[in-house]
Amino acid sequence: MLPGVYIAYKKNGTAYYRASVTYRNKHISLGSFHTEEDANLAYREAGRLLQGMPASMEDAFSLPTILSFGKVISLLNFRDNLIYFKNPIYLKNNYFIYYISKSDELKFDIDDLFYYSSHKIMRRKGHLFVSDYGMQINILSRYGIKNYAVAGRDYYFANEDPTDFRYSNIIVVNRYYGVEKISSSSGEHYKVTIHINGNYTVGTYQSEEKAAIAYNKAVDLAKSSGVSKSFQTNYLEQLSPRQYAETYSQIKISEKYINYLKALADAATLSG
Repeated sequence: MLPGVYIAYKKNGTAYYRASVTYRNKHISLGSFHTEEDANLAYREAGRLLQGMPASMEDAFSLPTILSFGKVISLLNFRDNLIYFKNPIYLKNNYFIYYISKSDELKFDIDDLFYYSSHKIMRRKGHLFVSDYGMQINILSRYGIKNYAVAGRDYYFANEDPTDFRYSNIIVVNRYYGVEKISSSSGEHYKVTIHINGNYTVGTYQSEEKAAIAYNKAVDLAKSSGVSKSFQTNYLEQLSPRQYAETYSQIKISEKYINYLKALADAATLSG
């Protein structure tokens, strides 16, 4: 076998070739290849990268290579920072870059390094997600941002860079289902809307927590009126059960919304 290459076999007996390299006592798999020559080429290219040729990230990106793009990033990071990650992560001072492609890079705080070193980020139809316990998890959920949230309304990037996911850069405006922060000359208040057959205003409240509870109460009223739609509800971990119950009982709901629910219930009774 050529240097850095060993043969392996598929379940059907077909042979293929794997390449690996050892650097600073770290054994690194470079991937699988159809021919022994390609596997050896991967081994030689990995050796050149690890020995500092080319020296810069930009130069490495411009060179054609048989190695996968993610593997190039992993090797360069190991060369420069002496830490190996299977995912395409490159460490910077106090943050790291996660490369989805040569032109698609995301910035994260070091606090997220452990998570993203073991969770691959994917992009589909503009959405960034990871696979966790068999589910697709939007990476925005780590910031308390809901799936339905709209950039520029429910959250925004302080430096206007939508690829910068450092915590100081993400400002969450609307944290709860059905709640929208409204700013006017009279100050800030929170509008609550619920969607059944259309959008209905539940009320406007002075605090975000009261608005979140008002939404939950609107959901409960809808269910008690026979609405079978599945609603997400808000969880307010900062309130004790007693505080939540007291606020819930005192919250006022729009008469228009209550009358709408009554009309729905009456219509269901007549049709039944």
